[in-house]
This record gives sequence, C-alpha cells and structure tokens, in this order.
Amino acid sequence: MTSLSAQTSSYPVNFAVDYPDRPLNRLTTALRIFVAIPIVVVLESVSGGNISTGNGHVVTYGAGATLFLGPLLMILFRRKYPRWWFDWNLELQRFGNRVVVFLALMDDRYPSTDDHQSVHLDYDYPDVSRDLNRWLPLVKWLLAIPHFVVLVFLWIAALLAVVVAWFAILFTGRYPRSVFTFVEGVLRWTQRVVAYAFLLVTDKYPPFTLAA
Repeated sequence: MTSLSAQTSSYPVNFAVDYPDRPLNRLTTALRIFVAIPIVVVLESVSGGNISTGNGHVVTYGAGATLFLGPLLMILFRRKYPRWWFDWNLELQRFGNRVVVFLALMDDRYPSTDDHQSVHLDYDYPDVSRDLNRWLPLVKWLLAIPHFVVLVFLWIAALLAVVVAWFAILFTGRYPRSVFTFVEGVLRWTQRVVAYAFLLVTDKYPPFTLAA
C-alpha cells in the first residue's frame, strides 16, 4: 500500500493512490464509463459551468469551481490567501481526483463526496508574505507551458495504459502494478502543475518527474 506519510518529496504537493492489492470488481470495471455518470454529474455541478441554449441565452447549471482570479488578486494586492479559499480548492481537487481514479479503474469503490478513500492529496498552506512572490501569479501559466506540452503526451499514454488495465482486470481481476504506478505518476505530475499554475499555492517550479 502506498502511504502519503511515506513520501519523501520536498515538493509542497503530495499525491498518492493506494494500490488495490486485491481482486477488483470485474462487472463494474467493464461498465465503468456508465457507472460513473452520476458522480461525474455531481462533480460537474459543484465545479460550475454554463450551457448555451442556442438563442443567445446562457444557463448556469452549477456554482463554485476552482478559485483562481480571487486568490491571484489577493496575493497581488493584499499579500494573503484566505484559508477557506485554499480549503475549497483543496477539497474540490480531492473530490475530482477520486472521480478520475475511479474512471481510471484504480479503485472500484464508488467515489465519496467527502471521505478520502484511496486518494491522498495535500498542499502546504502558504505563508504568502514569506513563501509567495506577489507578481509571479501573473505569469505562472506562461512558465508552466513546458509542463502542459509534456502532459498532453503523458495523458495520451495514460489513457492507453488504462485501456491495458481494463483488459487486465477483466481477465485477471488485478490492476498491473507497473501500469498503476505510471497512471498514478501522471496524476501526481498534473496535480503539481495545477497547484503551481492555477491554485497558486506554491512558487516552487514543479519537477519533471512522475515520482513522489
């Protein structure tokens, strides 16, 4: 089992998924894309969004979403990051990752809206005046472009890896350990980039690695 406390990374974003060292449910694995629809709808509803009706009207179907502009302005002008904004972003990322892990077949338990289950994600809460440059949030998305390029290819590979895992689970009931470690690494890399470029919780540039 992978333990978050066992991680030794100095990067202020910790991500790990417990390896399911047990037979996985083959039926729900086979139908995962359909089984996941209700929880994906719930995630979308709390992530916020709009639908165009085609006649010039826009219907808002959710509220919330990741807070980006608010923290950016607060860091820039007030040198602070409200704790409840930080907690909202963290919990939304945790919930979103539980759904992604379920879709990636890494856990056959239905994603919880509050329990952490097999997904462990933590960010260090920043001391803005000490840890964050007030001007850097304006350009972090630009500095992260090399990561975006790499992640496009990593996610293509991860999707292919999940297909391999799908067949493996159907025939053996097990998620190949090496495939699991790779997909987990892609999720970890993604979370580090999200925390740096969009959640603005750290100025430490994300490492180009899948490892913890």
